[in-house]
Amino acid sequence: MQHVDIAIVGGGIVGLTLAAALKKSELNIAVIDKKASHQPLAEKPTARVSAINQANIAALQQLDVWEHVQQDRASAYTHMHVWDKDSFGDIHFACDEMGSDALGVIMENQALVNGLSDAVSAQPNVQLVTAGIERVLAGPNQTMLMLDNNDAISCRLLVGADGGNSYVRKQAGFPITFKDYEHTAIVANIRTKEPHNKVARQAFTPTGPLALLPMADPHVCSIVWSQSPDAAGALMSMDDTDFCNALSAASNSVLGTASLETQRVSFPLTMRYAREWAKNGVVLVGDAAHTIHPLAGQGANLGMQDALALAELLMQLEAQNKDIGLHKHLRPYERSRKTEAMKMIAAMDGFKFLFDGDDPIKKLIRGIGLTATNKLDVVKNAFVSHAMGL
Repeated sequence: MQHVDIAIVGGGIVGLTLAAALKKSELNIAVIDKKASHQPLAEKPTARVSAINQANIAALQQLDVWEHVQQDRASAYTHMHVWDKDSFGDIHFACDEMGSDALGVIMENQALVNGLSDAVSAQPNVQLVTAGIERVLAGPNQTMLMLDNNDAISCRLLVGADGGNSYVRKQAGFPITFKDYEHTAIVANIRTKEPHNKVARQAFTPTGPLALLPMADPHVCSIVWSQSPDAAGALMSMDDTDFCNALSAASNSVLGTASLETQRVSFPLTMRYAREWAKNGVVLVGDAAHTIHPLAGQGANLGMQDALALAELLMQLEAQNKDIGLHKHLRPYERSRKTEAMKMIAAMDGFKFLFDGDDPIKKLIRGIGLTATNKLDVVKNAFVSHAMGL
């Protein structure tokens, strides 16, 4: 039997960010995942990427994590271009308008996880445990985790950072609100004839948005193509040539002809929102608490901000010698982060409704809205600032 102050279930971006943010505390932490967090990177970049905003990059730099990230697997993007394929709406964002060198970074999820894992491994207050959880036994003052390697860990606070299908959330009995976005996302890496020039692009089509995210190679982009299930099924059934032709048509051939660098993978998109995020001895972060539509690329950023906010609160409680497991002490985190998640979910629902379909009235509204935003510096800068997490 081992005892720790905090057991974090989930060794991905969010769970490791929480552990890294607690580096200066005296809290003992176990990060538990059924697979080792650090995994060798494939020779070629994979299509599992995230757009990390400037606010979270700054936090990783302050935590001495960024220096551990393999930089050739990260690509700063300096511009954004968003347009509506079937209307006159068009908008451009540039980092220099905000006095910054970049708007954010596109990077492979595993590259970021590896950097976080290497940094956290050096922390004396953290142990990385590679094991699955067979049983959770909740007591009045501590929670016991029975692991599949015949070990057991007890903790004062159990943190669920184990994704959208969170085992911790289910064991704690937190109810969720669930919504089918009626979209299927297709992800892959493509090689394009024209260089991306560090521009993140997004085209809104009648059947869903297409994102072209610039990778470190100037001719490689990661795509996230969210389509209605029928349209996605048709695209997945095409051979590579026909798929790339459809992709070029959807993007107005903005980067010329394209070829696939990786296989295509598709998955349904759903919104999940835990109606409770905390109770005595248990708290949720990241996708365990909320999953949103990827059209704004904010899922990872939202989860990392959860982790940073929770770490700040836990260090305050520690300094005040207060019980980190009491629900009443966790309520400030729960209230603030639930509010931010709900705002993002509502915004994504609004964008999806407005940009979905070919209704002529919605097309007119989209065109006027994008064009006006592009011309109004105050509104435009507010959008850029939000995207950067500032």
